[in-house]
Amino acid sequence: MKWCIAALAVVLGGCASVSDLEQSHETMDVISGKSPREYADCVKAQLAKSRGELQEEQHGDGLRLIVPQKLPAGSTPAALVDIQKRSNGSAIKVHERLSNFPLRPGDVRSAATECISGS
Repeated sequence: MKWCIAALAVVLGGCASVSDLEQSHETMDVISGKSPREYADCVKAQLAKSRGELQEEQHGDGLRLIVPQKLPAGSTPAALVDIQKRSNGSAIKVHERLSNFPLRPGDVRSAATECISGS
């Protein structure tokens, strides 16, 4: 039994890096009326309880949030949220590590959706 749990952790943990996530198909591609800073702050606040502290980087004319995994499994990111500045707000792209796995946690997508126009 312990062997199965360890194997499952390795399979679900994977080895996705930031560059691997960048190359993956985005799971969300939307536009918000919020500035990149407002949107990033909202997502960080939404995910603070379930994911801990998100890593933030300047990325072009916007920001990039690197979302850690829920379970401590090293430094592999679970998702990327790219937020680019637009004339009237932001363009947002979300890349998730297990994007085609139906049982993946939905907190990243929920936070990204709620922050489009919510507070």
